[in-house]
Amino acid sequence: MAKSGEAVSPVISKIVGAAREVETKINGLKKPEMKFPLRNLSNVRYSAKKGHFEMLGKKKERTLAVSTVKSFAQTMRMIALSKRMIETDERASKRDAYYQTKAWAEARCDEQPESDAILDDIEGLFGVNKEQLCFTPDEHGGLVAGELVGVDRAEIGSSATIDIDCTKFGSGAYGIPSDVEHLKFKTTAKFILCIETGGIFERLNRHRFWEKSDCILVSMAGVPTRSVRRFVRRLADDKKIPVYVFVDCDPYGIANIYRTLKVGSGNNAHLNEFFCVPQAKFLGVTPQDIIDYDLPTHPLKDVDIKRAKDALKNDPFFQHYPEWAKAFELLLKMGKRAEQQAFAAHSLNYVMDTYLPAKLKNPKSFLP
Repeated sequence: MAKSGEAVSPVISKIVGAAREVETKINGLKKPEMKFPLRNLSNVRYSAKKGHFEMLGKKKERTLAVSTVKSFAQTMRMIALSKRMIETDERASKRDAYYQTKAWAEARCDEQPESDAILDDIEGLFGVNKEQLCFTPDEHGGLVAGELVGVDRAEIGSSATIDIDCTKFGSGAYGIPSDVEHLKFKTTAKFILCIETGGIFERLNRHRFWEKSDCILVSMAGVPTRSVRRFVRRLADDKKIPVYVFVDCDPYGIANIYRTLKVGSGNNAHLNEFFCVPQAKFLGVTPQDIIDYDLPTHPLKDVDIKRAKDALKNDPFFQHYPEWAKAFELLLKMGKRAEQQAFAAHSLNYVMDTYLPAKLKNPKSFLP
């Protein structure tokens, strides 16, 4: 509980309000219910003004009944766990939360996907993210190198801070923590370069590309985690610097990795305003780059073709931009894909000595 004179957390207020509504209904001999946003692409639209996916408003309802007693109880118990952790400044990973349910008798979760779904529902119910509910993702964040000093807490519960200089990790890099809300930033960098593969990130970091180009390098290691997206968003917003994205030229790199960073995901559209980077621009590798730089390629697989066609037909973001329709059509016409490392066919350092400097001269040409 908050001490006298202390402000009550907004999240705590939402939790208490929801619990009181359930209690009032039960005391009035009425069935309590909870409404959660429907999380899929059929319930989202792309807002060009906001720069991310947003919900259309469809909801699913969970009413207390014989058939829903277990799921209703699980939801209430998980909300109670969140409240305790907020009050004590504690944290639990999604895996921790799953094992916490093992003490809930008949309300326990049999497998982690069951508890993960409850956490997703609670996010939607309160319109806040898991980190605000004191749950942290199990996946690791990305890596950062370059012209950035991150200001972090020296230790939990302390007001003392520590400066983390991302230029001084030698051949290594700074690991983005799962919770980035408390971080502050110092930088004079001109842009942030988000990179799909660890191999390219390591090459650029090893040769201090960030020093030559006055930038910040971020390794996404595939589809960016929530902490990576939130870190880049907060950094870009705070320092008003552009974000460029460098991924493989294939439907997965474009439609999964880039699109998730820029506009968020359909499954979590209720939180995309926190976990997307609307200012991000697609530097490459583009289908036209395959031609212009005579890159070695691989044939598109059936799954690649399906993913590209699905993006054109069903994804609101790609449907909004004619530029992306042309890019996908060229990719499908060629029937080929290319990796970031394909530039090594010219020379090992071609990507940083020739390709990136040439592309960075004309950011206005980047895909939206």
